[in-house]
Amino acid sequence: MYTSLADIEKKVKTNKQLKRLVLAAAEDAHALEAVYMAHNQGIIHPILVGDKDEINNIADSNGFDLKGFEIHHEAEHTKAVEKSVRMIQNGKADILMKGRCSTATLLKGILNIEWGMRKGNLLSHFALLEIPTYHKLLALTDVAINMSPDLQKKIYILDNAVSFMNGLGWEKPKVAIIAAIEVVNEAMPATVDASAIFIMAKQGQIKNCLVDGPLGLDSAISSESAKQKNIDSEVAGDADLLLFPQLESGNVMYKSLTYLAKGIAASVLLGATAPVVLTSRADSQESKLNSIILAAADKTWKTP
Repeated sequence: MYTSLADIEKKVKTNKQLKRLVLAAAEDAHALEAVYMAHNQGIIHPILVGDKDEINNIADSNGFDLKGFEIHHEAEHTKAVEKSVRMIQNGKADILMKGRCSTATLLKGILNIEWGMRKGNLLSHFALLEIPTYHKLLALTDVAINMSPDLQKKIYILDNAVSFMNGLGWEKPKVAIIAAIEVVNEAMPATVDASAIFIMAKQGQIKNCLVDGPLGLDSAISSESAKQKNIDSEVAGDADLLLFPQLESGNVMYKSLTYLAKGIAASVLLGATAPVVLTSRADSQESKLNSIILAAADKTWKTP
């Protein structure tokens, strides 16, 4: 059982061959710093695609030694994204990371029908947090991409997260389907969907995880709360993964944990042919570095 993100880093450093990370529109100081740190720590082999002059100016201004970095000049963001995505598809890179380009530009490239990184049925966001008040790492999904997923989309989101966690080493992650209450109420669609997913898991339609729901947040992460409510479950009080009913609740939870509870986060975009590091400027450098480490840790994507 992983109890800290340092455990994930140790896992990465056992890799015999470094994963190759391509930074699209690499002339971004924050993203470039995270890549530079990951390179220095022996986490990844860096490939930079962007305006070469700007990249070198940023490096000079910040004291980054880019010796050993591959740099491909492409000043236009759309073309830089295309070149980066094609590297993934051609087996020349293993991880895609967003630089100065917009999220919309990156996603458009990932979803391009001709040369993009389409894989599964849906792209989704996955976050893994180390929280001082929780006894192990806790994963959240989806807190950034899918606004109001219906039942089928929730199943896709769950499949993305579980497959990724299986690759990280969780044989059967404990999944809590989050709602406001623990009983089905037709006036609360989140409880209806949670019950359907729970039944599907019991019938073997959802594999490689243990599922329970609907569960309130307290019941999912507090064994004492689950005990007080007489909830008999392998998941309640010991969840590995929280599946949220919509983006708003998941996003508020994520930000509450990182800003108020001193949680340390790592996150990736799932559902493509390779993991995507999609951080924002508001994310700390620690979070950006941890996200690169998380993307490099999964065994689903192996360097040839």
